[in-house]
Amino acid sequence: MFGGFQGFSGQPNQFFPQMVPIPQSFEDFFRCYPISMMKDAGNKDVANYGGKIFLPQSALHKLTMLNIRYPMLFKISTTSTDKSTHSGVLEFTADEGRCYLPEWMMDTLKINAGTVVKIETADLPQGNFVKLEPQSTDFLEITDPKAVLENALRNFTTLTVGDVIELNYNSHIYQIKILEVKPESSSGGICVIETDLVTEFAPPVGYVEPDYEKLKEENEKKKREAAISAPSLKGKGSMARQINYGGLLQEAADEATIKFKGDGFKLSGKKSTKPKSDAEKNETEDLDLSGPVRPLELPEGYLFFGFPVTPYMDEFEAAEKEQQDQAKEGEAVFYGEGHTLRANKKRKDKNKSHIPIKNKVRSPEAIIIDSD
Repeated sequence: MFGGFQGFSGQPNQFFPQMVPIPQSFEDFFRCYPISMMKDAGNKDVANYGGKIFLPQSALHKLTMLNIRYPMLFKISTTSTDKSTHSGVLEFTADEGRCYLPEWMMDTLKINAGTVVKIETADLPQGNFVKLEPQSTDFLEITDPKAVLENALRNFTTLTVGDVIELNYNSHIYQIKILEVKPESSSGGICVIETDLVTEFAPPVGYVEPDYEKLKEENEKKKREAAISAPSLKGKGSMARQINYGGLLQEAADEATIKFKGDGFKLSGKKSTKPKSDAEKNETEDLDLSGPVRPLELPEGYLFFGFPVTPYMDEFEAAEKEQQDQAKEGEAVFYGEGHTLRANKKRKDKNKSHIPIKNKVRSPEAIIIDSD
């Protein structure tokens, strides 16, 4: 009787080859529960941060008997709150009469566990644009939000205006609201499978645009105050006293006026020592190392690398080192050969290769006595 119409297989009948297949719809009611209440829920944590649901085996049997469009997209609605959203299906492993939804989807629908929801097939256009709004300023701390979002949207098949989806990144949950999608439709949803999606971010909730001009003025003011109050510029800081900053400045100024530079040596070969200047004496007197140990307080921006370490030497080692230093200084200043004023009359022939003129009398090694 109905042999000429479209069959369940989706192939046109031979008597009506030009007949267009009529898509059929699926509609059923289930009690919804969060994915965390499923059996073996520990292996399904990733599904809790996606846009796909779990349906029973009977739903798969009904869907295979209908002529529906793929990929399978569903509209989830409830009469208790008059809210709706869209999703895909991940597995048909739920208990009969039940469906399991991600927690963010239940929060969007504002329903609790055990609420009856209506699930029906939906036809959504391929999306090409979406505008997102992070629900906290923590999202700004992500170094590459584009890569994080691309990885997270792999678990979604649909996006609906008004949904607040959740992303899990580095053990932190980020909530993002869908503000706008294109192309626009009466359902307010789009399909994000096999499509190029342009993403735009709105300012996060609670984000305040900083006054960059005011911050720039404050930074310049702090720099000027630090430059004026820097103790190193006055030569009175603790580090300045340690390195004798005032003396270094005076020495640099004196070098410009000194005509003959260098070190002096005495006739004995020792290096001459010049008396300390008044500035060096004052700097040495200001440095008080007596009393108990006190904390080293340095101004901001200065480092202390420690006091110079002088190895301990006893009196014998000190005297030996002093003699070595004097010998080195004498060799460096006075070098050459020594000569006497009195001429040497006797010539000593140092060439020992020839036989001497006078042979010394030597004792015989053995004496032979004739017995005759």
